[in-house]
Amino acid sequence: MSTQSICILRLSAIGDVTHVLPVINAIRKHQPHAAITWIIGKLEARLLNDFEGVEFIVFDKQGGIGAMRQLGRTLKGRRFDVLLHMQVAARANLLSRLIKAPVRIGWDQPRWRDRHQWFINQTVRSVPEQHQVDAFLEFARVLEAPVRAPEWHLPVSRQAGEWAGRILGDGPPVLMISPCSSHQLRNWVPERYAKVADHAIEKLAMRVVLTGGPSALELKTGQEIESMMHHGVLNLVGKDTLTQSVALLQRAAVLLSPDSGPVHLASALGTPVLGLYAATPSRRSGPYNSLGLCVDQYAEAARQFRHKDPQQLRWGQRIEFQGVMDLIETQQVTAKLDALMQTGYE
Repeated sequence: MSTQSICILRLSAIGDVTHVLPVINAIRKHQPHAAITWIIGKLEARLLNDFEGVEFIVFDKQGGIGAMRQLGRTLKGRRFDVLLHMQVAARANLLSRLIKAPVRIGWDQPRWRDRHQWFINQTVRSVPEQHQVDAFLEFARVLEAPVRAPEWHLPVSRQAGEWAGRILGDGPPVLMISPCSSHQLRNWVPERYAKVADHAIEKLAMRVVLTGGPSALELKTGQEIESMMHHGVLNLVGKDTLTQSVALLQRAAVLLSPDSGPVHLASALGTPVLGLYAATPSRRSGPYNSLGLCVDQYAEAARQFRHKDPQQLRWGQRIEFQGVMDLIETQQVTAKLDALMQTGYE
């Protein structure tokens, strides 16, 4: 399918926005002259400020009806050949009505929510038990772009890189811990993070850096981890910007984190990720380039909390119950970290 102009609608979240980059890069290789416009959330736009060759139209998700009207004014009189409608939430479905395009490609039926099917006229293929990165790449396949290994090319600004260099300097390899997901029931307990951090310092001669946003939960979790450790840690929770966090991830030897946006940012940068999964399956939403490094207790969670084998659950069904992440033992995590560091890292 040859197109001159493509509009992408994907507002959030950080991880899913990261999944869109391989789609754009695959389309660019196939149709280098196609103009690509991306309607994106305000926070997510800051992440991609240096991503070249794409027109970004920023939508403020906190702006209510005023933001919708502003988007309507911005798009007035514009037409696109294709809309890639990559978000099924009700707000995104409504916003899609402002985008004029004869070809409107959306998600497959198993992913439909909030009447998504009313706002599209084509769907991507429905592939069973597919990782989210591969699922997003189905949009490129509809446009007949040959898709091989995903390519991200996530930008790291020069200023953020220089800041991270000053903060971390030279020295032993860095274990970066981003302890919080936006879903609180996916989070591991601070005491176990502290034990892994101390192990990394004592047994592997690593430095440990805590990172995360400025929310009350993240600040509290960072403080608790720091207070429970026997060794010093660099606590940057709430002290770095999103772009600075990306630069830190690029310099880390490994990231330790639950199912969260930083997992996908680090994976896109080529940084190994020790992912912690029980509430969700790593095979669907884990760090694409580090799936073998994840500690995944999803199958056990299905048996204990859903009383079913994982094969009996809908693909990707969340098991967000109090205590589900306690199924991940500290020794499982330190064993993965030991193996990674013994085989070397880049």
